[in-house]
Amino acid sequence: MKAEQDIPAYNNRRIILLLILVSIVVLLVWRVVYLQVYNRNFLQKQGTARYLRTVNIPAHRGMIMDRNGEALAISTPVESIWVKPAELISHRNILPKLAAILDLDLDQLEQTLASRMGREFVYLKRRVTPTVTNKVLALEAEGIFTQREYRRYYPAGEVFSHVIGFTNIDDAGQEGIELAYNDWLKGTSGKKRVIKDRLGRVIEDVENIQTSRPGKDLFLSIDRRIQYLAYRELKAAIQLNKARSGSAVMLDVKSGEILAVVNQPSYNPNNRKKMRSASFRNRSITDVFEPGSAIKPFTIAAALESKKYNPRTMIDTRPGRFKIGPNTIRDSRNNGIIDVTNVITKSSNVGASKIALSLRPEQMWSMLTRVGFGSVTASGFPGESAGLMSHYSRWHDIERATLAFGYGLSVTPLQLAHAYSILAADGLSRPVTFIRRQGAVEGERVMPAWVASQVRDMMKTVVSRKGTGMRASVYGYQVAGKTGTIHKSTAGGYADNHYVAVFAGMAPASNPRLVLVVMINDPSGEQYYGGQVAAPVFSRVMAGALRLMDVAPDNLPVMQTRLKSRGGKS
Repeated sequence: MKAEQDIPAYNNRRIILLLILVSIVVLLVWRVVYLQVYNRNFLQKQGTARYLRTVNIPAHRGMIMDRNGEALAISTPVESIWVKPAELISHRNILPKLAAILDLDLDQLEQTLASRMGREFVYLKRRVTPTVTNKVLALEAEGIFTQREYRRYYPAGEVFSHVIGFTNIDDAGQEGIELAYNDWLKGTSGKKRVIKDRLGRVIEDVENIQTSRPGKDLFLSIDRRIQYLAYRELKAAIQLNKARSGSAVMLDVKSGEILAVVNQPSYNPNNRKKMRSASFRNRSITDVFEPGSAIKPFTIAAALESKKYNPRTMIDTRPGRFKIGPNTIRDSRNNGIIDVTNVITKSSNVGASKIALSLRPEQMWSMLTRVGFGSVTASGFPGESAGLMSHYSRWHDIERATLAFGYGLSVTPLQLAHAYSILAADGLSRPVTFIRRQGAVEGERVMPAWVASQVRDMMKTVVSRKGTGMRASVYGYQVAGKTGTIHKSTAGGYADNHYVAVFAGMAPASNPRLVLVVMINDPSGEQYYGGQVAAPVFSRVMAGALRLMDVAPDNLPVMQTRLKSRGGKS
């Protein structure tokens, strides 16, 4: 009887238990329906927020190429390693491996992470190799990520370093053409949304927000072949003459294009560890020097323009010295009574001084400023120097005299090359440029054509047996030029045993196409004259450039004479 009374109680408990189970099932079903139907959008947004990221699409800089399309600066894709310190610090066991892969000090790595715990983005190492990237990713550690970037590479290395310059770690131009044309070369990064996994790897592209635009390519006026030739010859001359530094600049007379600019010492922009700021400047454009006798053709040009002189006007340079107040101007020898042409040929300081003093100061000043001395060439190169050219109102007689043979003013090699290009172009001044041009350029007349032509004819005699620049001669071509040997200025005046050797000239002289200036600073070997040190460099570089540009010879009688002496064999 008692057992029968317990049965209903047992059934009641079973019903209650079943009701509880059914309620749980109903709640679970309701929860599923709620999450999948009513709250689906919210949950998707929350999940997406944890794995959906907006990432940058890097854009590479434009290429820099020479006039013939040879690459001088290119951008190559690389990876950079970055971390979220708060996530990575919790995995201390992988830090020693990570430090070893990235060649970082372990203690320094730990300090970096600890001091930047509040940040979401910290670079560990920029622009690593693919091998290093793969090793880092193989750790499969949370908080370590990679980012695509671009690294600038310079195939020509130190040969073009002073022209091209370089970029910084963020790919922004810092020197040279990279800096001058940074806005043209730099690209515009894009953006896109992607889904990443827990290790930060992109597993799906969601949408493109902004398309990246690469930088624009840039064609320079520089000829890679001529640049290599000039660099090789200048470097060899610096080493042979144990000089401190040197520069060479070549211009195309017809277009004003700069075909070569080289300097010594140089640096390799691909090796950042060995780069020194003192080597960065382009000496051909930023450094100035007193041009010495290389200025005499412009003194003679002013004299011819005044019509007080012609190439045959006689000048008494006896006895090889000329006293102006307490100062004495000297020639290397007593040249006697010579004509204006021989003032150039024999490089007479006395003759040039007497000519300058016979002219009004403003006539000399006008000539020198018209050909560009005292102002920048407008090449657009960063840091270009204007040199120094004082106003004639401040000249005394001694300044007028010394200016006639290149002391008392300062110029850059590029300025001097531009001035000589005016003589080569029959008195037309064409703006110089580092950017490739198509065809000839109309110039501004700054000197009468007949004056430029007569001065060129006089300068031909410099590169003869009677002149000071015979070693600048080029087989098969007439060369017109001028040597310069300058005492370097010091705190107490001018040094007796420190010089700057210069040769500036053009070829072919009958119809000039190329102008070249070679400057050797402080040669300390046995030879130091411009005709001994700079002229041979001019000869070799000019000969190679004329051949590379397929410029026809204009000195056929010389070629025929030499061919006959060889028995008619070429």
